[in-house]
Amino acid sequence: MNSRNDMNPERRDLSLVPAATVRSARTGTRRWSRRRGVVSVFSALAVVGFAGALVAPTGVALAEPMQSDAPDSAYSLALADTQNLTVTVSGAAITPVERGTFEVYVKPKPKPKPKPAATAATGSQGGSSGGTLPPYSGGGAPADWMAAAGIAQSDWQYVDYIVSRESGWNPNATNSSSGACGLVQALPCSKVPGNGYDPVDNLRWATGYATGRYGSWAGAYSFWTNNHWW
Repeated sequence: MNSRNDMNPERRDLSLVPAATVRSARTGTRRWSRRRGVVSVFSALAVVGFAGALVAPTGVALAEPMQSDAPDSAYSLALADTQNLTVTVSGAAITPVERGTFEVYVKPKPKPKPKPAATAATGSQGGSSGGTLPPYSGGGAPADWMAAAGIAQSDWQYVDYIVSRESGWNPNATNSSSGACGLVQALPCSKVPGNGYDPVDNLRWATGYATGRYGSWAGAYSFWTNNHWW
């Protein structure tokens, strides 16, 4: 018996270990194996989750289409340029807006051109108003003018009385207020056929006026002495 036990020392040593100790060692070995298996499973799951976390954003980015920039429009540009105005109601002091200055150029009005001097004009039957007719410069005497106008010498005294008081025998006499002209102050001057400043034309017209209104030069003289006009 002893010789066999000496030949197998390990077996001899095991036979000396209590049965409870052997059973406990086997149980611990089984528990450690289970723990290692659980840890291995959790480690594998952690690796898979970490890999999924890395791949997920890339996959989402690849799945979503890239958004193209919207083209600029007049509304978007105007919206970008708008000012953000804040209105305060609490009575805060508001700094007045500084306005720039500007100058306004007013074009001066051109000077009016001088009007050309009025030229004398006469009609076929009557002259223009006094002042527009050429003055008389032909010379002569009252007797010559009355004779040329066809006035009878018996009426010369009446004619002389009226003409002396109307114009002083000045053929170019003109009333500045009424425009009457000539020896007998014809009013208006345009009634005289020809030129109202011409003494013969003026007396010829006066003869027709005296006879047509007063019947004769004598009747015109009588009216003038009573009224101081005719």
